[in-house]
Amino acid sequence: MISRRHLLTGATLLAASAAIPRAWAQAPSGPYKLDPLPYAPSKNEPHIDAQTMEIHHDKHHAAYVNNLNAALAQNAEAAKMPLQDMLANLSKVPESIRTAVRNNGGGHANHTMFWQIMGGSGGEPSGEVKAAIDRDLGGFQKFQTDFNTAGERQFGSGWVFVTVTRDGKLALVAKPNQDTPLMEGQRVLMGNDVWEHAYYLKYQNRRPDYLKAWWNVLDWNRIGQRYAAAKAGTLTV
Repeated sequence: MISRRHLLTGATLLAASAAIPRAWAQAPSGPYKLDPLPYAPSKNEPHIDAQTMEIHHDKHHAAYVNNLNAALAQNAEAAKMPLQDMLANLSKVPESIRTAVRNNGGGHANHTMFWQIMGGSGGEPSGEVKAAIDRDLGGFQKFQTDFNTAGERQFGSGWVFVTVTRDGKLALVAKPNQDTPLMEGQRVLMGNDVWEHAYYLKYQNRRPDYLKAWWNVLDWNRIGQRYAAAKAGTLTV
């Protein structure tokens, strides 16, 4: 017969062994963290499904944050820099971690912006944002068409962005991978992720369908707040 002592010992060992993978799975500590989505994952249904939102945020974005912190653990000075400054001064980041910071820091900045501007009901902008789009991008309909075309033409993975200057001027730009206009010292008003993980579960290879549907989940109030922050000089990522 198995004694009570053996049962207790076995239970203790089982509990200890079960705890080991959890400890190994912990994200490296560091200056950056993954904020929760500012709305429920289902908020963008039916245009972006809840499962895609969960995987995109909880897995992909989390990996960028974890990898960024792991890279910065190798250099205390770089870890002290604000993210937008670090990305604007990649040449000052030690070469040994520069690629990791570029890819994962860019991924963290891009996705932080991305979640903020969604969760809305789409429609068209108003106020200063509308005026800026009319002035700099040829009006909303032309802007939508040009933005979607840039997204369709982006080869492989990447993003389409609208940049904004301190005086409120807008411009359209596409970037590969997790590159961001922050790397040129610019600020981002809004942007769309055209990596396949952003849309493949629902749209498969139909990127144009995803690009068109995405406009239905934009929160123009939040985009307006980012525009005001850009003009005030307080917009970061």
